[in-house]
Amino acid sequence: MHSFSYKEGQFFAENVPIERIAQQVGTPLYIYSYTTFARHFQVFDGAFKDIPHITCYSCKANPNLSLLKTVAALGGGVDIVSGGELYAALAASIPPEKIVFSGVGKTEEELAYAAKSRIAMINVESEDELKVAARVGQKLRRQIPVSIRVNPEIDAKTHPYITTGLKKNKFGLLWNDARPLYDFMAANRWLDPVGISSHIGSQITEISPFTEAVQSLKRMVGELEQAGITLRYMDIGGGLGITYKDELPPQPEEYARAVASELTGTNLTLIMEPGRVIVGNSGIFVTRVLYVKKPGDKIFYVVDGAMNDLIRPSLYDAYHEIVPVRENKAEGVIADVVGPVCESGDFLAKGREMAPLKQGDLVAVMSAGAYGFSMSSNYNLRKRVPEVLVKDDSFFIVRKRERNADLLRGQSTPDFLESR
Repeated sequence: MHSFSYKEGQFFAENVPIERIAQQVGTPLYIYSYTTFARHFQVFDGAFKDIPHITCYSCKANPNLSLLKTVAALGGGVDIVSGGELYAALAASIPPEKIVFSGVGKTEEELAYAAKSRIAMINVESEDELKVAARVGQKLRRQIPVSIRVNPEIDAKTHPYITTGLKKNKFGLLWNDARPLYDFMAANRWLDPVGISSHIGSQITEISPFTEAVQSLKRMVGELEQAGITLRYMDIGGGLGITYKDELPPQPEEYARAVASELTGTNLTLIMEPGRVIVGNSGIFVTRVLYVKKPGDKIFYVVDGAMNDLIRPSLYDAYHEIVPVRENKAEGVIADVVGPVCESGDFLAKGREMAPLKQGDLVAVMSAGAYGFSMSSNYNLRKRVPEVLVKDDSFFIVRKRERNADLLRGQSTPDFLESR
Protein backbone atom coordinates (compact mmCIF):
# COMPACT_ATOMS: atom_id res chain seq x y z
CA MET A 1 0.00 0.00 0.00
CA HIS A 2 1.11 3.55 -0.67
CA SER A 3 -0.22 7.09 -0.49
CA PHE A 4 -0.09 8.02 -4.19
CA SER A 5 -3.47 8.13 -5.93
CA TYR A 6 -5.73 9.99 -8.32
CA LYS A 7 -8.19 12.52 -6.91
CA GLU A 8 -10.54 14.20 -9.36
CA GLY A 9 -8.23 13.45 -12.24
CA GLN A 10 -5.03 14.67 -10.59
CA PHE A 11 -2.28 12.45 -9.16
CA PHE A 12 -1.56 13.17 -5.50
CA ALA A 13 1.14 12.36 -2.99
CA GLU A 14 -0.87 12.07 0.23
CA ASN A 15 -2.92 15.30 0.07
CA VAL A 16 -0.64 17.31 -2.20
CA PRO A 17 -1.10 17.38 -6.00
CA ILE A 18 2.04 16.28 -7.81
CA GLU A 19 1.57 19.03 -10.37
CA ARG A 20 1.84 21.68 -7.67
CA ILE A 21 5.12 20.24 -6.40
CA ALA A 22 6.52 20.04 -9.95
CA GLN A 23 5.56 23.64 -10.66
CA GLN A 24 7.37 24.90 -7.56
CA VAL A 25 10.38 22.57 -7.51
CA GLY A 26 10.84 21.74 -11.19
CA THR A 27 11.47 18.40 -12.85
CA PRO A 28 12.78 15.79 -12.73
CA LEU A 29 12.51 15.07 -9.00
CA TYR A 30 11.90 12.38 -6.40
CA ILE A 31 8.88 12.56 -4.11
CA TYR A 32 8.55 10.48 -0.94
CA SER A 33 5.47 9.89 1.20
CA TYR A 34 6.26 10.17 4.90
CA THR A 35 3.06 8.35 5.84
CA THR A 36 3.85 5.39 3.57
CA PHE A 37 7.46 5.13 4.73
CA ALA A 38 6.55 5.30 8.42
CA ARG A 39 3.69 2.81 8.03
CA HIS A 40 5.87 0.33 6.14
CA PHE A 41 8.54 0.50 8.83
CA GLN A 42 6.02 0.07 11.65
CA VAL A 43 4.29 -2.87 9.95
CA PHE A 44 7.60 -4.64 9.34
CA ASP A 45 9.00 -3.96 12.80
CA GLY A 46 5.69 -4.80 14.49
CA ALA A 47 5.57 -8.18 12.78
CA PHE A 48 8.50 -9.26 14.98
CA LYS A 49 7.14 -7.84 18.23
CA ASP A 50 7.06 -11.23 19.97
CA ILE A 51 10.79 -11.93 19.64
CA PRO A 52 13.90 -9.92 20.58
CA HIS A 53 14.94 -8.06 17.45
CA ILE A 54 16.45 -4.96 15.89
CA THR A 55 15.09 -3.69 12.59
CA CYS A 56 18.09 -2.15 10.84
CA TYR A 57 16.87 -0.21 7.82
CA SER A 58 19.17 -0.72 4.85
CA CYS A 59 20.74 2.68 4.32
CA LYS A 60 21.91 1.91 0.79
CA ALA A 61 18.32 1.64 -0.44
CA ASN A 62 17.76 5.33 0.25
CA PRO A 63 20.02 7.26 2.64
CA ASN A 64 18.10 10.55 2.67
CA LEU A 65 18.63 12.15 6.07
CA SER A 66 14.93 12.82 6.64
CA LEU A 67 14.11 9.15 6.09
CA LEU A 68 16.92 8.10 8.45
CA LYS A 69 15.59 10.50 11.08
CA THR A 70 12.17 8.88 10.65
CA VAL A 71 13.73 5.47 11.31
CA ALA A 72 15.40 6.85 14.45
CA ALA A 73 12.13 8.35 15.69
CA LEU A 74 10.40 4.99 15.21
CA GLY A 75 13.03 3.18 17.27
CA GLY A 76 14.84 1.51 14.41
CA GLY A 77 18.46 0.91 13.56
CA VAL A 78 20.43 1.02 10.34
CA ASP A 79 22.49 -1.39 8.23
CA ILE A 80 25.40 0.46 6.64
CA VAL A 81 27.95 -0.50 3.97
CA SER A 82 30.37 2.45 4.08
CA GLY A 83 31.88 5.08 6.31
CA GLY A 84 29.72 7.66 4.58
CA GLU A 85 26.57 5.78 5.53
CA LEU A 86 27.83 5.55 9.12
CA TYR A 87 28.31 9.32 9.14
CA ALA A 88 24.76 9.81 7.84
CA ALA A 89 23.28 7.35 10.36
CA LEU A 90 24.97 9.09 13.29
CA ALA A 91 23.92 12.49 11.93
CA ALA A 92 20.33 11.21 11.92
CA SER A 93 20.65 10.21 15.61
CA ILE A 94 20.50 6.47 14.98
CA PRO A 95 21.79 4.88 18.23
CA PRO A 96 25.22 3.29 17.57
CA GLU A 97 24.10 0.13 19.38
CA LYS A 98 21.51 -0.29 16.59
CA ILE A 99 23.97 0.00 13.69
CA VAL A 100 25.48 -2.98 11.87
CA PHE A 101 28.24 -2.62 9.27
CA SER A 102 28.09 -4.94 6.24
CA GLY A 103 30.00 -4.95 2.97
CA VAL A 104 32.78 -6.91 1.36
CA GLY A 105 35.40 -4.17 1.10
CA LYS A 106 35.62 -2.12 4.29
CA THR A 107 38.82 -0.10 4.64
CA GLU A 108 40.89 0.01 7.81
CA GLU A 109 39.84 3.63 8.21
CA GLU A 110 36.16 2.64 8.03
CA LEU A 111 36.64 -0.20 10.51
CA ALA A 112 38.32 2.20 12.94
CA TYR A 113 35.49 4.73 12.52
CA ALA A 114 32.94 2.02 13.29
CA ALA A 115 34.90 0.84 16.34
CA LYS A 116 35.27 4.36 17.72
CA SER A 117 31.55 4.91 17.20
CA ARG A 118 30.82 1.75 19.24
CA ILE A 119 28.35 0.28 16.77
CA ALA A 120 26.60 -3.02 17.53
CA MET A 121 28.41 -5.30 15.11
CA ILE A 122 30.71 -5.49 12.09
CA ASN A 123 29.80 -8.24 9.62
CA VAL A 124 33.19 -9.51 8.46
CA GLU A 125 33.38 -11.08 4.99
CA SER A 126 36.93 -12.47 4.71
CA GLU A 127 39.83 -13.75 6.77
CA ASP A 128 41.93 -10.77 5.69
CA GLU A 129 39.25 -8.34 6.89
CA LEU A 130 39.06 -10.11 10.24
CA LYS A 131 42.81 -9.70 10.72
CA VAL A 132 42.53 -6.00 9.89
CA ALA A 133 39.70 -5.67 12.44
CA ALA A 134 41.93 -7.30 15.06
CA ARG A 135 44.72 -4.87 14.21
CA VAL A 136 42.30 -1.94 14.56
CA GLY A 137 41.20 -3.23 17.95
CA GLN A 138 44.79 -3.52 19.12
CA LYS A 139 45.60 0.02 17.96
CA LEU A 140 42.53 1.42 19.69
CA ARG A 141 42.94 -0.84 22.74
CA ARG A 142 39.30 -1.74 22.28
CA GLN A 143 37.50 -5.03 21.64
CA ILE A 144 35.71 -5.07 18.27
CA PRO A 145 32.23 -6.73 18.11
CA VAL A 146 32.22 -8.88 15.00
CA SER A 147 30.25 -11.53 13.19
CA ILE A 148 31.06 -13.57 10.10
CA ARG A 149 28.85 -13.20 7.07
CA VAL A 150 28.24 -16.75 5.97
CA ASN A 151 27.31 -17.64 2.43
CA PRO A 152 24.67 -20.39 2.84
CA GLU A 153 24.67 -21.35 -0.87
CA ILE A 154 20.94 -20.71 -1.22
CA ASP A 155 19.41 -19.62 -4.52
CA ALA A 156 17.17 -16.63 -3.80
CA LYS A 157 15.62 -16.91 -7.29
CA THR A 158 16.06 -13.25 -8.09
CA HIS A 159 17.97 -11.15 -10.65
CA PRO A 160 21.57 -12.42 -10.95
CA TYR A 161 22.95 -8.95 -10.16
CA ILE A 162 21.18 -8.90 -6.79
CA THR A 163 21.57 -12.48 -5.63
CA THR A 164 24.24 -12.70 -2.94
CA GLY A 165 23.97 -16.12 -1.30
CA LEU A 166 25.59 -18.42 -3.84
CA LYS A 167 29.14 -19.74 -3.98
CA LYS A 168 29.82 -17.75 -7.15
CA ASN A 169 28.91 -14.44 -5.44
CA LYS A 170 31.60 -12.22 -3.92
CA PHE A 171 29.82 -11.92 -0.57
CA GLY A 172 30.46 -13.83 2.64
CA LEU A 173 32.33 -17.05 3.39
CA LEU A 174 31.39 -20.69 3.07
CA TRP A 175 30.85 -22.28 6.48
CA ASN A 176 33.91 -24.53 6.17
CA ASP A 177 36.01 -21.38 5.83
CA ALA A 178 34.07 -19.35 8.39
CA ARG A 179 34.06 -21.92 11.19
CA PRO A 180 37.79 -21.71 12.07
CA LEU A 181 37.57 -17.91 12.11
CA TYR A 182 35.27 -18.14 15.15
CA ASP A 183 38.04 -20.02 16.98
CA PHE A 184 40.44 -17.26 15.92
CA MET A 185 38.06 -14.60 17.27
CA ALA A 186 37.49 -16.45 20.54
CA ALA A 187 41.23 -16.61 21.11
CA ASN A 188 41.93 -12.99 20.17
CA ARG A 189 41.57 -10.45 22.97
CA TRP A 190 40.70 -7.65 20.51
CA LEU A 191 37.77 -9.45 18.86
CA ASP A 192 34.38 -10.23 20.35
CA PRO A 193 32.39 -12.83 18.34
CA VAL A 194 28.89 -11.51 18.99
CA GLY A 195 26.95 -12.82 16.00
CA ILE A 196 26.55 -14.59 12.70
CA SER A 197 25.08 -13.06 9.58
CA SER A 198 23.79 -13.88 6.13
CA HIS A 199 22.17 -12.05 3.23
CA ILE A 200 20.98 -14.11 0.28
CA GLY A 201 19.75 -11.45 -2.13
CA SER A 202 17.27 -8.72 -2.91
CA GLN A 203 13.73 -8.52 -4.32
CA ILE A 204 12.94 -12.05 -3.09
CA THR A 205 9.28 -12.99 -3.48
CA GLU A 206 9.19 -16.41 -1.78
CA ILE A 207 9.44 -17.43 1.88
CA SER A 208 11.40 -20.65 1.42
CA PRO A 209 14.83 -19.12 0.70
CA PHE A 210 14.61 -17.14 3.95
CA THR A 211 13.62 -20.13 6.08
CA GLU A 212 16.36 -22.25 4.50
CA ALA A 213 18.90 -19.56 5.36
CA VAL A 214 17.71 -19.32 8.97
CA GLN A 215 17.78 -23.10 9.35
CA SER A 216 21.33 -23.11 8.05
CA LEU A 217 22.44 -20.35 10.41
CA LYS A 218 20.75 -22.08 13.34
CA ARG A 219 22.77 -25.24 12.70
CA MET A 220 25.95 -23.16 12.63
CA VAL A 221 25.03 -21.43 15.90
CA GLY A 222 24.49 -24.84 17.50
CA GLU A 223 27.88 -26.04 16.34
CA LEU A 224 29.51 -22.96 17.84
CA GLU A 225 27.68 -23.41 21.15
CA GLN A 226 29.04 -26.95 21.40
CA ALA A 227 32.51 -25.44 21.08
CA GLY A 228 31.79 -22.97 23.87
CA ILE A 229 31.22 -19.94 21.63
CA THR A 230 27.92 -18.26 22.51
CA LEU A 231 26.54 -15.62 20.16
CA ARG A 232 24.07 -12.80 20.85
CA TYR A 233 22.90 -11.87 17.36
CA MET A 234 21.66 -13.62 14.25
CA ASP A 235 21.58 -11.17 11.33
CA ILE A 236 19.45 -12.58 8.52
CA GLY A 237 19.90 -9.58 6.21
CA GLY A 238 17.11 -8.16 4.08
CA GLY A 239 15.78 -8.96 0.65
CA LEU A 240 12.00 -9.15 1.04
CA GLY A 241 10.53 -8.03 -2.29
CA ILE A 242 7.83 -5.57 -3.29
CA THR A 243 5.29 -5.31 -6.08
CA TYR A 244 6.64 -3.47 -9.13
CA LYS A 245 4.30 -5.04 -11.67
CA ASP A 246 2.54 -8.30 -10.85
CA GLU A 247 4.81 -9.80 -8.18
CA LEU A 248 3.10 -11.23 -5.09
CA PRO A 249 5.72 -11.10 -2.34
CA PRO A 250 4.87 -12.39 1.14
CA GLN A 251 3.61 -9.87 3.66
CA PRO A 252 5.86 -8.98 6.63
CA GLU A 253 3.58 -10.89 9.02
CA GLU A 254 3.97 -14.11 7.00
CA TYR A 255 7.70 -13.56 6.76
CA ALA A 256 7.96 -12.94 10.51
CA ARG A 257 5.96 -16.07 11.42
CA ALA A 258 8.18 -18.25 9.25
CA VAL A 259 11.42 -16.81 10.66
CA ALA A 260 10.24 -16.78 14.29
CA SER A 261 9.17 -20.43 14.12
CA GLU A 262 12.72 -21.39 13.14
CA LEU A 263 14.20 -19.51 16.11
CA THR A 264 12.16 -21.20 18.81
CA GLY A 265 14.38 -22.26 21.68
CA THR A 266 17.24 -19.89 20.95
CA ASN A 267 18.29 -16.87 23.01
CA LEU A 268 19.41 -14.86 20.02
CA THR A 269 18.42 -11.31 19.17
CA LEU A 270 17.34 -11.25 15.55
CA ILE A 271 18.65 -8.51 13.25
CA MET A 272 16.91 -7.76 9.95
CA GLU A 273 18.06 -5.36 7.24
CA PRO A 274 14.92 -4.34 5.28
CA GLY A 275 15.36 -1.63 2.67
CA ARG A 276 13.33 -1.96 -0.50
CA VAL A 277 10.27 -3.32 1.37
CA ILE A 278 10.23 -0.15 3.50
CA VAL A 279 11.07 2.59 1.01
CA GLY A 280 10.47 1.15 -2.47
CA ASN A 281 6.81 2.01 -2.79
CA SER A 282 7.22 5.09 -0.58
CA GLY A 283 8.67 7.09 -3.46
CA ILE A 284 8.05 8.11 -7.05
CA PHE A 285 10.19 9.75 -9.72
CA VAL A 286 8.46 12.58 -11.58
CA THR A 287 9.60 13.64 -15.03
CA ARG A 288 8.23 15.83 -17.84
CA VAL A 289 7.83 15.04 -21.54
CA LEU A 290 10.20 17.23 -23.55
CA TYR A 291 9.43 15.91 -27.01
CA VAL A 292 7.39 13.30 -28.83
CA LYS A 293 9.13 11.52 -31.70
CA LYS A 294 7.32 9.26 -34.16
CA PRO A 295 9.78 7.72 -36.63
CA GLY A 296 7.69 5.36 -38.75
CA ASP A 297 5.38 3.39 -36.54
CA LYS A 298 7.58 3.91 -33.45
CA ILE A 299 6.78 6.32 -30.61
CA PHE A 300 9.40 7.84 -28.33
CA TYR A 301 8.49 10.01 -25.37
CA VAL A 302 11.67 11.96 -24.61
CA VAL A 303 11.51 13.03 -20.96
CA ASP A 304 13.81 15.19 -18.84
CA GLY A 305 14.60 12.31 -16.47
CA ALA A 306 17.34 9.90 -17.44
CA MET A 307 19.35 6.81 -16.54
CA ASN A 308 21.65 8.92 -14.38
CA ASP A 309 18.61 9.76 -12.23
CA LEU A 310 17.00 6.31 -12.17
CA ILE A 311 19.30 3.59 -13.46
CA ARG A 312 17.31 0.47 -12.52
CA PRO A 313 15.58 0.06 -15.92
CA SER A 314 18.89 0.37 -17.79
CA LEU A 315 20.94 -1.70 -15.34
CA TYR A 316 18.50 -4.48 -14.46
CA ASP A 317 15.90 -4.12 -17.22
CA ALA A 318 13.66 -3.40 -14.23
CA TYR A 319 9.97 -2.63 -14.65
CA HIS A 320 8.50 0.53 -13.12
CA GLU A 321 4.89 1.44 -13.75
CA ILE A 322 4.57 4.86 -15.40
CA VAL A 323 1.38 6.86 -14.98
CA PRO A 324 0.33 10.31 -16.22
CA VAL A 325 0.01 12.96 -13.53
CA ARG A 326 -3.20 14.11 -15.19
CA GLU A 327 -5.43 11.05 -15.44
CA ASN A 328 -5.78 9.94 -19.03
CA LYS A 329 -8.24 7.22 -19.99
CA ALA A 330 -7.62 7.42 -23.73
CA GLU A 331 -6.77 4.26 -25.63
CA GLY A 332 -3.22 3.19 -24.89
CA VAL A 333 -0.28 3.28 -27.28
CA ILE A 334 2.98 1.32 -27.42
CA ALA A 335 5.91 3.62 -26.71
CA ASP A 336 9.44 3.91 -25.35
CA VAL A 337 10.09 6.40 -22.56
CA VAL A 338 13.66 7.64 -23.00
CA GLY A 339 15.92 10.26 -21.48
CA PRO A 340 18.39 12.89 -22.75
CA VAL A 341 21.58 10.96 -21.86
CA CYS A 342 23.81 10.10 -24.81
CA GLU A 343 23.33 6.31 -24.50
CA SER A 344 20.99 3.98 -26.36
CA GLY A 345 20.51 2.28 -22.99
CA ASP A 346 19.00 5.42 -21.50
CA PHE A 347 15.36 4.46 -21.01
CA LEU A 348 12.70 4.23 -18.32
CA ALA A 349 10.45 1.90 -20.34
CA LYS A 350 10.60 0.08 -23.67
CA GLY A 351 7.71 -1.15 -25.75
CA ARG A 352 5.33 -0.15 -22.98
CA GLU A 353 1.56 0.11 -23.43
CA MET A 354 0.63 3.38 -21.80
CA ALA A 355 -1.59 6.42 -22.03
CA PRO A 356 -0.79 8.71 -24.97
CA LEU A 357 1.30 11.70 -23.91
CA LYS A 358 2.08 15.10 -25.38
CA GLN A 359 4.84 17.65 -24.93
CA GLY A 360 4.79 19.12 -21.42
CA ASP A 361 2.92 16.27 -19.77
CA LEU A 362 4.13 15.04 -16.38
CA VAL A 363 4.47 11.35 -15.61
CA ALA A 364 5.16 9.55 -12.34
CA VAL A 365 7.50 6.58 -12.33
CA MET A 366 6.22 4.39 -9.53
CA SER A 367 8.05 2.30 -6.92
CA ALA A 368 11.14 4.49 -7.21
CA GLY A 369 11.93 5.04 -3.54
CA ALA A 370 14.58 2.32 -3.34
CA TYR A 371 17.82 2.38 -5.33
CA GLY A 372 16.67 5.49 -7.18
CA PHE A 373 18.43 8.60 -5.95
CA SER A 374 20.93 6.48 -4.03
CA MET A 375 22.27 5.06 -7.34
CA SER A 376 22.09 8.35 -9.26
CA SER A 377 25.11 10.06 -10.78
CA ASN A 378 26.28 13.14 -12.65
CA TYR A 379 26.82 11.25 -15.90
CA ASN A 380 26.78 13.66 -18.88
CA LEU A 381 27.36 16.35 -16.22
CA ARG A 382 23.67 16.30 -15.36
CA LYS A 383 22.72 17.84 -12.04
CA ARG A 384 21.34 15.43 -9.48
CA VAL A 385 17.68 16.03 -8.84
CA PRO A 386 15.91 17.30 -5.72
CA GLU A 387 14.13 15.11 -3.20
CA VAL A 388 10.82 16.13 -1.68
CA LEU A 389 9.09 14.69 1.38
CA VAL A 390 5.31 14.95 1.61
CA LYS A 391 3.40 14.75 4.88
CA ASP A 392 -0.36 15.19 4.82
CA ASP A 393 -1.03 18.46 2.94
CA SER A 394 2.52 19.85 3.13
CA PHE A 395 5.73 19.17 1.26
CA PHE A 396 9.36 19.82 2.11
CA ILE A 397 12.44 20.00 -0.11
CA VAL A 398 14.77 17.64 1.75
CA ARG A 399 17.52 17.83 -0.85
CA LYS A 400 18.00 20.74 -3.22
CA ARG A 401 18.65 20.34 -6.92
CA GLU A 402 22.33 20.63 -7.68
CA ARG A 403 23.63 23.76 -9.40
CA ASN A 404 26.16 24.01 -12.19
CA ALA A 405 28.85 24.99 -9.68
CA ASP A 406 28.26 21.70 -7.84
CA LEU A 407 29.33 19.80 -10.95
CA LEU A 408 32.85 21.21 -10.73
CA ARG A 409 33.16 21.15 -6.95
CA GLY A 410 36.44 19.64 -5.82
CA GLN A 411 38.15 19.99 -9.19
CA SER A 412 41.28 22.05 -9.82
CA THR A 413 43.57 22.67 -12.77
CA PRO A 414 47.38 22.70 -12.68
CA ASP A 415 49.21 26.02 -13.01
CA PHE A 416 50.54 25.28 -16.49
CA LEU A 417 46.97 25.29 -17.79
CA GLU A 418 46.09 28.52 -16.01
CA SER A 419 48.76 30.44 -17.98
CA ARG A 420 47.07 29.82 -21.31
